[in-house]
Amino acid sequence: QVQLVESGGGLEQPGGSLRLSCAASGTISNIKAMGWYRQAPGKERELVASITSGGSTNYADSVKGRFTISRDNAKKQVYLQMNSLKPEDTAVYYCNFHTEYIWLRSDYWGQGTQVTVSS
Repeated sequence: QVQLVESGGGLEQPGGSLRLSCAASGTISNIKAMGWYRQAPGKERELVASITSGGSTNYADSVKGRFTISRDNAKKQVYLQMNSLKPEDTAVYYCNFHTEYIWLRSDYWGQGTQVTVSS
């Protein structure tokens, strides 16, 4: 059974930095893309950043220039470097692995890690 485990969340002051990590355990293959989503209280879950198996990246406008997504395909890990944090970045962050094999598509989610940006 595949499990995604996030780490690296916490409390940080505005302008500070945090690095999130997500590692997959169990057998998982045909990973098409990895991503980070977040959900703030009272809001819907939104895409923060994604990276394909080929290395193409996509960012939400609100984090462009501040966040960087990277991945280690061999280790089946994905990272999110968050710089210049703002209070509006406060949310629960979830990692996602999207797999595709012919017509089969699956999404795996981590349990979430809290990021709080406050002075």
